[in-house]
Amino acid sequence: MFSYFYPLLRSALFQMDAENAHRVALSLSDPWLRYLPRPKWSKTEIQVLGLHFPNRLGLAAGFDKNAEHLHTWRALGFGFVEIGTVTPRPQPGNPKPRLFRLAESKAIINRMGFNNDGVQAIAARLRNRPNDLIVCGNIGKNKDTPEEDAHQDYKECFRALQDCVDFVTINVSSPNTPGLRQLQQSEALTQILSGVQDLNMQRKVPLPIALKVAPDISPDLTIEIAEVVKDYRISALVCTNTTVGRNGLQEQQSILDEIGAGGLSGPPLSGVSRKTQRLFRTLLPESIQIIATGGISDLSSAQTRIEEGASLIEIYTALVYRGPKVIEEITRGLS
Repeated sequence: MFSYFYPLLRSALFQMDAENAHRVALSLSDPWLRYLPRPKWSKTEIQVLGLHFPNRLGLAAGFDKNAEHLHTWRALGFGFVEIGTVTPRPQPGNPKPRLFRLAESKAIINRMGFNNDGVQAIAARLRNRPNDLIVCGNIGKNKDTPEEDAHQDYKECFRALQDCVDFVTINVSSPNTPGLRQLQQSEALTQILSGVQDLNMQRKVPLPIALKVAPDISPDLTIEIAEVVKDYRISALVCTNTTVGRNGLQEQQSILDEIGAGGLSGPPLSGVSRKTQRLFRTLLPESIQIIATGGISDLSSAQTRIEEGASLIEIYTALVYRGPKVIEEITRGLS
């Protein structure tokens, strides 16, 4: 029913500022969706990362930063959700406006800046999570944490979330936190991954650890990252985060100039995201899974990413433009 009414709701929402519309849409849907059971069509089980996923389709990080709507995502049919990005301390993020629709391109530019409630508040909220939804904690560093101390932020987030999520994604690839993408360099990345894995290996059953990478990295850096990923027994790569590029957009340059900096998501991201995924797939053993995200807007683009080596799929921008019907379309098709 929600899918049926979504085009009308979207027309109203698109008259609002994008961030306000996001908040309003969730506040309207949450009270009644959260109590509905998982749809029957969404039960197309798959075993990945040693976990039993209800289906291959997940909600990408950034949509539910504070883990406030997990029951709603289950009711809409998602197999898993990445919450966050979560930082050790609460932070407000970048100044508003910081979320922009590019309707002609069905794309979004954001420079949110890891706005979240902080890891302790989010961990407490996760204790009431639904049982039949895989939850991933996407973790990052606080904006004011120096790069040389970033590994401590990742360790703090892992400690707090390890008992209330099913796996963890290390985010070193957002373009909206100054210096964060520098943490993809071999030395910094090694420090972060080794610190998290040292904690992880102290667990009776270690968690799968994923790494989220940028689409804008050079081939040489891709090779370096692949070697570090293999050395530190990373279970999966999330390919990819948003791009700082502006290729393939239909909007006039003056509109893009007015919006300014931020990460681009949606169909224009697809080409560079796929290219990054394909390169990593050739560099990594099959035992290291790929979670594809970036430019996936329909069943066809989801199938392409599976054919190119992904095991799981995530969407974000497609949900904004197409609504819940895209969840059923992709889930049924991939089954």
